[in-house]
Amino acid sequence: MAGRAVPVHGTDCGCAWQIHKQPMADQNGHIDAGPSLEQVGGMGFPAPPPPIYCCTLTPELVAKAREELQEKPEWRLRDVQALRDMILKEQPNLRTRLDDAFLLRFLRARKFDYDRALQLLLNYHGSRRAWPEVFQNLKPSSVKHVLDLGFLIVLPRPDPQGRYILCLRPGKWKPNDYPFVDNIRAIYLTLEKLIQPEETQVNGIVILVDYTGVGLSQASNPGPLLAKKVVSILQDGFPIRIKAVNIINEPRIFKGIFAIIKPFLKEKMAERYVLHGSDLSSLHRVIPHSVLPEEYGGVAGRLDMSAWAQTLLEAEEEFVVEFCQPDPLDGVVLPDSMLYEGEQAEDSYRSLRSQLYYCY
Repeated sequence: MAGRAVPVHGTDCGCAWQIHKQPMADQNGHIDAGPSLEQVGGMGFPAPPPPIYCCTLTPELVAKAREELQEKPEWRLRDVQALRDMILKEQPNLRTRLDDAFLLRFLRARKFDYDRALQLLLNYHGSRRAWPEVFQNLKPSSVKHVLDLGFLIVLPRPDPQGRYILCLRPGKWKPNDYPFVDNIRAIYLTLEKLIQPEETQVNGIVILVDYTGVGLSQASNPGPLLAKKVVSILQDGFPIRIKAVNIINEPRIFKGIFAIIKPFLKEKMAERYVLHGSDLSSLHRVIPHSVLPEEYGGVAGRLDMSAWAQTLLEAEEEFVVEFCQPDPLDGVVLPDSMLYEGEQAEDSYRSLRSQLYYCY
């Protein structure tokens, strides 16, 4: 029986709906968004929405979603049901969540365009098949060594636009430490956690990359095929809005690094890359002192590597439910657009690697 969204009467929420006999392609029933996040080290990260959808957006964010995402509150759940019906009709074998909160992520990421939202959902699941070494047994405990190293940190306070800041420090990683793909696994888990709250779905996130300590061995290790896969997932395979990518302390070889990445970036995304060098005053013009740690000229205390690591590790069970399951695409025929082809990237690898050596 096809699941339908039915209103929950007697609620003061005004937008709470319950999924009645909601179908799950894995036949395990509804998967909720997991337990609320608790205060970690005095820093409160937003909690995921409850199993029964109830809008958690402030009036200001409702207005922002209407203006920027074409989201109309009075039509919101009608749009969710329309996407759900499309999935059940066009991809009946897809093993995916169908609850309101989950599908809203894809609608918001594609400005409530049903066709594009469905394509994004297929891309989201298709990336697991295209890149099994990232998604196999994907859970926080499997990347604890990455979190302990401090390669990845989410700053505890959002910027004035309400965007959380994902800080990456690739110089902390050395090729002999562990495979680079483990870094990608940690980033993906972080994005999954960040996208749960509705405010992040509307506001998006900001990425801050500190290239301090990056040398030739780190810069040349991923290669263009890996770079293409990462960019493909972030641009076309994950329901999150990346509003800016700020690069600081980039070395001379960054020209070579960016030469690997840029061919795979859409023009709109490429324009969001900002290179600040070692000029922190330039960084402060786009990210204020109040949310930056002391290491980057801010007043928000020292960088704390443990807080976000603890947040992820405490969510171990929900990630096991989400990712440590059979292939969601088993029996699904994907369109050609889902193929993560790498021949073109590999053809250019030799020349780009030479460029890295030259820049270094």
